[in-house]
Amino acid sequence: MKRYENLKLLSEKAKPVFQEYYKKNKRRLSKMDTIVHQLHADVSDKIDCLTCANCCRSLGPAIYDKDIERMAKALRMKPSEVVSNYLRIDEDGDYVFKSMPCPFLMPDNYCSIYESRPKACREYPHTDRKNFEQIYKLTVKNADTCPIAYEVLRGLMDK
Repeated sequence: MKRYENLKLLSEKAKPVFQEYYKKNKRRLSKMDTIVHQLHADVSDKIDCLTCANCCRSLGPAIYDKDIERMAKALRMKPSEVVSNYLRIDEDGDYVFKSMPCPFLMPDNYCSIYESRPKACREYPHTDRKNFEQIYKLTVKNADTCPIAYEVLRGLMDK
């Protein structure tokens, strides 16, 4: 597997190219979900998230009531205890973790509540989602953190 120690630098250098691609291909992108999903599958097969865990170290996902209920059940706590022990309300009014890295990230990069993790964690980096053009700019931002997002964008440049 390719190493991504300098991912933020690589992403910053590529950002103007990614942004220009969006400007030139915005209409075309709406019809490219199949291509993006194939890129996601190919890249995900080659990148082991457990060697990275950048998302768990630095991104605070929005956490919703269903997430809290699922986490509470896994942790054998009341939802209110999950909120008071692990969460705070951010500037957008969403629940997020009180601190990063994620409190459930273990030293081996495994998640101690993996089967019950928040929806945003389950879906990250969102490159296999329908209507990819709607989150293209978010993917450019996520490329700073996620090798999969970065490589999917790079793959798009070749299409």
